[in-house]
Amino acid sequence: MPVFDHPDFDHHLQVIHGCDTASGLRAIIAIHNTTRGPALGGLRIHPYASEADALTDVLRLSRGMTYKSALADLPLGGGKAVIIADPRRDKTPELLQAMGRLIDSLGGRYITAEDAGSDEADMHVIAEATEHVGGLGRDGASGDPSPWTALGVFHAMQSAIYHGLGRAESEDQLAGLRIALQGVGHVGGRLARRLHDAGARLVLADVDRDAVARLARELDADTVAPEAIVDAEVDVFAPCAMGAALTPEVVRRLKARVVCGAANNQLASPEVADQLLARGILYTPDYVANAGGVIEIAWQRRDDARPEAVMAHIAGIGTTLDEIFARAAQEGRSPAPVADDMARERFETGG
Repeated sequence: MPVFDHPDFDHHLQVIHGCDTASGLRAIIAIHNTTRGPALGGLRIHPYASEADALTDVLRLSRGMTYKSALADLPLGGGKAVIIADPRRDKTPELLQAMGRLIDSLGGRYITAEDAGSDEADMHVIAEATEHVGGLGRDGASGDPSPWTALGVFHAMQSAIYHGLGRAESEDQLAGLRIALQGVGHVGGRLARRLHDAGARLVLADVDRDAVARLARELDADTVAPEAIVDAEVDVFAPCAMGAALTPEVVRRLKARVVCGAANNQLASPEVADQLLARGILYTPDYVANAGGVIEIAWQRRDDARPEAVMAHIAGIGTTLDEIFARAAQEGRSPAPVADDMARERFETGG
């Protein structure tokens, strides 16, 4: 599909296809916007069914990173990279080094980091070919952003529960609430533990049956089949797997009154936001909720990074959402377009 005619093309500055025959690299990098700074976004390695699917994903994800960085008040733009490959079978040092050379050819306009299918070790291999890599950690600390992403989603959920369920933030705000998590991988699993420690009762689902069974035993949680998680009788639904989890059919089936999770691009189409609103379900804009990881990566690039400063910045996700939810209620709109408007106010002017 031509890029300019693609439904997810959003005035992206640059879309680059890269190929390296020797390593088998087939990659796409999308730079959406650099008004606030260089485009930061993770590297997703996934066995896409087609190049068209990969292009759709990278266009949507890179756009989301621009909005995420703007509302997280970071001096960064938005970009993303995808490699069409099976990370369990095709990922080799040669492939990653070829990807590093492709990234390096952009002269710093795009900074990569880990994402689904890539990890901190992969970033170190890519860093052999380019300096434009985030999430490497420093001073012996891990560069894995998932704990920070989970922390940010937890703060986001506290705000959403207050605005959607009327429970003020306190030590027992989540006590007794039933929360369904769709996906318990790196981020979802850490989020589940935080919610459990806060007194929530959990319903878990994941395609990895062994992983979800182990976590359920640890947290005394219920489990359901992945296809049944949207039917769970819960207060909060947390999409923490792949994108487009919220379709019109899913919205009709949801029992939850609040949606707040870690997945990117949760809305299958923009219209779904209005369908959630019509059903009285409070939707938490995903790129606001899951910004904790990119906030921490951005702080790694600073000389004055301190853990307490990073945590305070991530806690600000809740404050940002308070503003979004209040404005949405006042205007009678879904929080999704309200968040988009607020983000554009920042990145279109560079403010």
